[in-house]
Amino acid sequence: MGSPRRSPARFLWAPLNALQALFTVIWTALWISVALAVAALARRPAPALWLARWVWAPGLLAGAGARLRVTGGEQLDPARPALVVANHQSWIDIPALFRALPVPLRYLAKRELGAVPFLGAYIRAMGMVFVDRGAPRAASRSVGTAAALLARGAHVVSFPEGTRSADGRPGHFKSGGFGAALEAGADVLPVAIVGAGRVLTREGLFRVRPGVIEVRIGRPIPTTGLPPGARAALARRAESAVRTLLAAEPAPSPAGASVGLDFDSSFHPNETPTGEPR
Repeated sequence: MGSPRRSPARFLWAPLNALQALFTVIWTALWISVALAVAALARRPAPALWLARWVWAPGLLAGAGARLRVTGGEQLDPARPALVVANHQSWIDIPALFRALPVPLRYLAKRELGAVPFLGAYIRAMGMVFVDRGAPRAASRSVGTAAALLARGAHVVSFPEGTRSADGRPGHFKSGGFGAALEAGADVLPVAIVGAGRVLTREGLFRVRPGVIEVRIGRPIPTTGLPPGARAALARRAESAVRTLLAAEPAPSPAGASVGLDFDSSFHPNETPTGEPR
């Protein structure tokens, strides 16, 4: 038997994806440079984080042909710090969360990202936290740094699976990062990301297809009064909450809406350029 015939459309995607990859690199390098300059002039990261939400993230999503839909926004209180925990399907999860959540976000980032040009400098300048899971002492210091951010009112994002899902299904949540929420007495906010793995897949070098990314925000999990040894139980509870959100029925698409950002009727973004952790 001969090999199956490939659709001509398959070959048309390759040059388009190459252009999208080039756009992603140039767009990211440009706005990281601008953000670093803005943060240096302002002597604080808040204005640069505002650029991430309102300029960098929308540009990347538009370049991928992705439409973002947000549900459950009433669960997020910008005045209350939270450890935001989400499933991880794709690199596009990061701009999706920047755009979807109306608060300045700090991320827990793999230590290896510190060596990436531009990106490593940006992560440091924004006050984000590098995590070295292979070094227990360093990981413990990272938890302390994240707890200090939470104690000052920040929203810190963690992908507790530790890596992107290979099949779209969430993996086991590691408990380490939950120690930051326990130490700071901050809520844990479960978030499910649906569709990101179909927009930017793990297959190939840079395989992008237009589609809808839905960010579903769940009910906050309070940590006040929980002992430091509750990390594993808290991780299991958060994982269960994210799995429940992933299993929910998709939100209906607003009639006539085009590529862009859709919020459910209860979501009222109120971020300002000057908003930052107290």
